[in-house]
Amino acid sequence: MTERSESIPAPTSAATIPAFSPTLDEIAQLAYSYWEARGYQGGSSEQDWLRAEQELRAGLTMSVANSIG
Repeated sequence: MTERSESIPAPTSAATIPAFSPTLDEIAQLAYSYWEARGYQGGSSEQDWLRAEQELRAGLTMSVANSIG
């Protein structure tokens, strides 16, 4: 019996899938919306930026109304 050598593609790993990279403008707009939702008071602009960047990269953005409280 002769064995056939078939080329089976390797499974796609997360490392081979290009990550979504939001623009600085997209991050800034979302971070600003967090500050706006707080009534332009309190919070940390750095934390808003990091949160916006993380959510955009993960694709987990939701309306600001749903994320407060």
